[in-house]
Amino acid sequence: MAFAAPVTRRTTLAGLAGTTFLATLPWRAAAHDLSANPVFRHGVASGDPDGTSVVLWTRVTAEGTPEVRWQLAEDLAFEKIVQQGTATTGADRDYTVKLLAGGLKPGRTYYYRFQLGDAISPVGRARTLPEGPLDRLGIALASCSNYPFGFFNAYDAIARDADVDFVLHTGDYIYEYGQDGWGDDVGRAIGRRHEPAHEIVSLSDYRTRHAQYKTDAGSLAMLAAHTLLACWDDHESANNPWTGGAQNHQPETEGDWKARRAASIQAYFEWMPVREPEWLAQKGRSRMQFWRSYSFGDLATLFTLETRHTARAEQIDYLDYATTLASSDDARHLVEDVIGAPGRTMLAPELEADLSAALEQSVAGGQPWRLIGNPMPIARTNVPDVVSLGLLAQPAADASLEAQALAWKGKWNLPFYPDTWDGYEWARERLYDLSRKAGAGDLVFLTGDSHSFWANQLADGAGRPAGVELGTAGITSPGDFISSGFGPELSVKLDQAFTDHNPEVVWTDNMHQGYVRLELTRGGGEASFVAVDTILRPDYRTLVLNRFALARKDGAVVLQG
Repeated sequence: MAFAAPVTRRTTLAGLAGTTFLATLPWRAAAHDLSANPVFRHGVASGDPDGTSVVLWTRVTAEGTPEVRWQLAEDLAFEKIVQQGTATTGADRDYTVKLLAGGLKPGRTYYYRFQLGDAISPVGRARTLPEGPLDRLGIALASCSNYPFGFFNAYDAIARDADVDFVLHTGDYIYEYGQDGWGDDVGRAIGRRHEPAHEIVSLSDYRTRHAQYKTDAGSLAMLAAHTLLACWDDHESANNPWTGGAQNHQPETEGDWKARRAASIQAYFEWMPVREPEWLAQKGRSRMQFWRSYSFGDLATLFTLETRHTARAEQIDYLDYATTLASSDDARHLVEDVIGAPGRTMLAPELEADLSAALEQSVAGGQPWRLIGNPMPIARTNVPDVVSLGLLAQPAADASLEAQALAWKGKWNLPFYPDTWDGYEWARERLYDLSRKAGAGDLVFLTGDSHSFWANQLADGAGRPAGVELGTAGITSPGDFISSGFGPELSVKLDQAFTDHNPEVVWTDNMHQGYVRLELTRGGGEASFVAVDTILRPDYRTLVLNRFALARKDGAVVLQG
């Protein structure tokens, strides 16, 4: 396999869904000159659609309480305007503009723009959800965009992808670290250091970080080109949160966790094209109850999960057992009785009820596909004994923490990370049981978080088929083995060792950054794992690393590749 021809910011685009829309975007001519449109330097976005409405978003660089005009049209020339109006913004919402454009037609493409004074925003393209018969659906799966690690080239590739109808982003849309944190060594070298310089804690901090991420040219292109379906993971607030705190939150120096979490959620809702609770059909919901159900005609339902702030029990910390685990029985007790303890929740009761109803409705409506927007891996992924396999020497006391941890987990055949669904076995079985009771034990999980590509064939604790999992690599965040310093050759071998060791893992790759394109028809599906060859500069090439067909066999979804 070879990488495609180089893609540059000046490449002319044509043939996207029968239009030349992307070739007209203003920033194509000067991708890095944000002064070309200083009022709308953060671009435009659409998201969170249903059949008759969609959220439109922008942000203006202004003062006071400016009144921003907006227009929505059926054509790129704005000769067939279907809606227009004004929206007032100000410092209380960080000069973001977010509105719900309703009364639209299902399955339609619209174009929108904003105006403040003489300044006109870039044009965005928005889609409503289709209703009735639908032959095909294309979804791009994205996750883990860490600004200092590189340019968001995979976002740019998604913008150019003619087979993408909607973008599903499963979280880690921003990262909270400061310039003394993860990735800054790369950021210094390529001129992409985090702003503000310190770890973000306050509302002002989170707003500044969102603003920085939305100046990336790839981000500008993707958000203008495609309507976004989003859920969050951990770094939108802080690494590895649960309902009572987070691994990367220190109350002694960073204050109250609930105050920090509230600030992060407020900034997220200001800066993302997502519906406010009062715009939802279910009344009485809070911003923290951020899960959604999307129905795509008679073809598919997508349900996105909230797994961080409304129900998650505290993670098990392996460090608490590093010196006490002495036998296979000890390891079995840790996995079955501690990690797998009944009542270690992941999903809120209200979410479970909404999910059950959505799955039952999908089955009753005859849709062949039920997708789960899943912030973190769900396949059982234990660590192989890397020492006995000869992949790592027995780590000495002065070896890297990453090598020591991998060898220790491999010795006892422990789950790779207790922060994923592997750390919540009771909750995972509860989810699988819920899906079977709804008649939908054939789920397709679309997963982020791990910075690796995955194709997984899932099973429940009794060995019954539970669906498939398609996991995406990071937009820029590096794979665990590479970021642990193991090097390319060993990282490839570790990928293979994990595949060989875990029955649910069909294929994995932690060497690349990119996205997954899922294409569905009534008769089957295809998942393409699309990589970019570099994130260290804005010119890049793309490569399809692997493809898997999704087929049905004996009532289950299976991967064929």
